Amino acid sequence: MGPAEVLDILIVTGLIYALLYSVRGTRAVQLLRGILLVLLMVMLFSRLVPLPTFSTIVATLLPALVVAIPVVFQPELRRVMERLGRAGRLRYRPSDGGASGAIVTVVAMAARRLSEARHGALIVIERDTGLDDLAERGIKVDAAASVDILLQIFAPNTPLHDGAVIVAGGRVSAARVVLPLRDAPLGNRLGLGTRHLAAISVTEASDAVAVVVSEETGIISLAHGGKLTRRLDEGELSRRLVPLLVNEGPSPTERLFGSLFRATGTGGGGAGEDRARPVGDGEREAGP
Repeated sequence: MGPAEVLDILIVTGLIYALLYSVRGTRAVQLLRGILLVLLMVMLFSRLVPLPTFSTIVATLLPALVVAIPVVFQPELRRVMERLGRAGRLRYRPSDGGASGAIVTVVAMAARRLSEARHGALIVIERDTGLDDLAERGIKVDAAASVDILLQIFAPNTPLHDGAVIVAGGRVSAARVVLPLRDAPLGNRLGLGTRHLAAISVTEASDAVAVVVSEETGIISLAHGGKLTRRLDEGELSRRLVPLLVNEGPSPTERLFGSLFRATGTGGGGAGEDRARPVGDGEREAGP
């Protein structure tokens, strides 16, 4: 192996590292993981089983990825190019993979007080999957998470009360964030306001956890994995948040297959409702 071959390997390695580094901490990691897993399975299957027609189709479709990948990862690629244009901004702020017990206490206490005051709220807590692309849609805050700051943000008629708050690494990273809404079955939309649908959508697209307080009824809800658990009190909310945010997360194998299962709908993460207690007649929650 001569100098040219060594240089060739180093350049290819650098390009691969730059690609992985650029999508690190974003929701594109799940999509990239799923694509690599599907490609690996297809390549192994086509090599182990002699299927000429299937192999021809796969060989024909693979070049299309050269066009598909830039289209799929367009937001992430645009963000990387913008950061490259700013000196010293191409760096990654690592996440702690969840939150400490203090964050659980802060969110649960804030949800209870917001519920008592009938102030609507949507708090999205980042876990392993970065939410920087969503945070850029709102107003940057970057303040230590506390009960007072959450109450102040969601106080009616204040500039930041509309939209969602994103909590990452124990800090309120952004407020007034507009979350994308995904199409949900009609049965899952009945009785749910925009905040609840947004919470379901963001937890379907990532491993984040969302806490919702209804402005109409004061009901506290928890969304995770595309499922909504309603009618929680402060204690029950804390008990449900602890294993999601404090305890040890899933194993690397579970993380590898979890994204693919959620994408195919086989991981029990449908946009349904897992109610902690049934909602009685006349208590169907509507409005924001």
